[in-house]
Amino acid sequence: MSNYFKGLSYLFRGFSLIMHKGIRRYAFVPLLVNILIFSLAIYTGFTQFEGWMDSFLGSISWLPDWLEKGITWVLWPLFAILITVATYYSFTMVANLIAAPFNSALAHKVETVLRGHAETTEDNYSIVSIAGRTIASEVKKMGHMFKWLILLLIITVIPGVNMIAPFAWILYGVWMLALEYTDYPMGNHELYFKEELGLLKKNRFAALGFGSGVMLLTTIPVVNFFAMPVSVAGGTAMWVDRLAKE
Repeated sequence: MSNYFKGLSYLFRGFSLIMHKGIRRYAFVPLLVNILIFSLAIYTGFTQFEGWMDSFLGSISWLPDWLEKGITWVLWPLFAILITVATYYSFTMVANLIAAPFNSALAHKVETVLRGHAETTEDNYSIVSIAGRTIASEVKKMGHMFKWLILLLIITVIPGVNMIAPFAWILYGVWMLALEYTDYPMGNHELYFKEELGLLKKNRFAALGFGSGVMLLTTIPVVNFFAMPVSVAGGTAMWVDRLAKE
């Protein structure tokens, strides 16, 4: 549990890092992208929530009335959380795809400040030069996420089995968010995707703690506008303190 809370602490460290004088300007574009995308996510959630919940209730309508009411009472809040997580997580992936080159540059600058020097070549960090690599990395991550997403969707639509879906979605979101935001500093050092997964598995509980913090941050109105730059900075701090030493 100490590793879990240590991982969680990196998210709070991210807040202080993006306020650093030398880092603030690198956080501006990710912040702007996040504000636009999350505004759209909030609008989508408010307008579609009722329809999604009606679909969920319809999926268990075949049960006896007494059992349906009992399950609805227990699972309604869980599926409300599931819908919130799925909506925000989906929009987070879109935002990260758009802002990937800027997030990579932000991670590079944060690492430079934390170490007091750059371990990567400064000339490689124009937005144009890193755009292709970072977007390609995002596509690889999305492919990895999609494989597990198929299994989760199957679980979600199977009556009875879908009772565990909210918990599976939350665990999935936490792990994938940890992977998403630690990828930027690791990608800057040209680690392969399998190597990144290996490092996170060695630091599993710290990664889950960090991912939990990111997920919580993305669900808090207004504060979630800062989720992207804060998470990139926090993930970079985790890389410098723990992952790089592996």
